[in-house]
Amino acid sequence: MSSETSEMNSSPLKSLQQEMLSWLQEAKPQIKQSVTGTEKVSADTRLDIYFNAYRFRLIEALQETFPALHTLLGDEDFFNLGMEYLTANPSKHFSLRFFGHQMSSFLNTSEHFKDQPVLSEMAHFEWLLRDAFDAKNSEILNIEALQQIDPQSWPELKFVFHPTVHRVDLSFNTPQLWQAIDQEEPPIDIVKNEYPIAWCLWRKDLRTLYRSMDVDEAWAMDAMLSGHNFTDICSGVCEWVDEQHAAVRVAGFIQNWINEGMIQKVL
Repeated sequence: MSSETSEMNSSPLKSLQQEMLSWLQEAKPQIKQSVTGTEKVSADTRLDIYFNAYRFRLIEALQETFPALHTLLGDEDFFNLGMEYLTANPSKHFSLRFFGHQMSSFLNTSEHFKDQPVLSEMAHFEWLLRDAFDAKNSEILNIEALQQIDPQSWPELKFVFHPTVHRVDLSFNTPQLWQAIDQEEPPIDIVKNEYPIAWCLWRKDLRTLYRSMDVDEAWAMDAMLSGHNFTDICSGVCEWVDEQHAAVRVAGFIQNWINEGMIQKVL
């Protein structure tokens, strides 16, 4: 069979698949002309079964991705959120892993949820946890390799973080809320911080980890993530420590990051 004939034969199937997808995502009725019913089950009923099952599966996927958000909202409100979200953000990827990537920004703008900013922050935190867990694996730098670097090279050194590392500033006690929910501990109150607190998330030995950071460490990590070298970072850290202690302070950060498995390599 020639490729031209194959394309002609597959074209009706492709059109039918697209019509079915349009029905599932947007309730466009073109597919109805291609569906037959029976005395017991009409064509509309058959299509509604698929229509509803598709949405329920997407909401289940959101529950798996955002378990703490689900707990904070409760079943009914989370279901309503899921229906609103999938209407505004139809699934575009073949894998459900990426369905939900707009949840945090959606919560920020939704008329029903934007007055509860902790929800958006929780969605963002949970998405970063999943990103850290799923990120590509790679080698990590060890202290022994660091010790072999010529001291003369240190001023220009740049460190590359492991792909699992993420940085975020949080305005609420979101990690504590998440942990209490994850560990099935008694509920704790939602608390807004006096000022945003810096956190980092990463994966080590198949475990997703997170911790808070002092403001100078967070600044140093951000600068390093942006490609600045050791000298630049030492200069910036002088906003918080004396110039004579800056290099030791930054070197301490780097040593901790290496011990925690956050650094991939040095340039």
